Amino acid sequence: MLTDIISKNLKVIFCGINPGLKSAWDGHHFSGKSNRFWKVLHQSGFTPNQIEATNDTSILEFGYGLTTAVDRATARADQLSKEEFANSIEVFRNKMTEFQPKYIAFLGKAAYMAFSGKKKVLWGKQEEDFCGAKVWILPNPSGLNRGFTIDQLVSAYSELYLFISRNTN
Repeated sequence: MLTDIISKNLKVIFCGINPGLKSAWDGHHFSGKSNRFWKVLHQSGFTPNQIEATNDTSILEFGYGLTTAVDRATARADQLSKEEFANSIEVFRNKMTEFQPKYIAFLGKAAYMAFSGKKKVLWGKQEEDFCGAKVWILPNPSGLNRGFTIDQLVSAYSELYLFISRNTN
């Protein structure tokens, strides 16, 4: 199990689908060599330097946090069952209600679709809130997700960063 990096009233909580095996083993978010999260986060403006996975808790200094929709670690997110998502909804809702982030950035569509019950969602800002937080869906930065280049990831994450910069005190 991977520990959440979370505190009250974050600007953004980044929500991965579930921990990868390497991250769960290391105890650090996005620690797989092929995972592009930390690089993309920096290049899109969220952090002034690229955080190393071993220093993942330093993300709190910038007003951001990390969690996962499902706790169970797998090699690939498609190894999760619908039941695992269904069994995780209440825990996730309670967490978001308790910590009250301004934005939840779901990394990939799978978790948000499972949690919202929607059959189809678009990338970017969603119309409805989730537990009082604005929702944004970003492409998953996993090295297994080759549907997005690093430039496309940076562009998508930059859009969220710029939106928050303009709309947050």
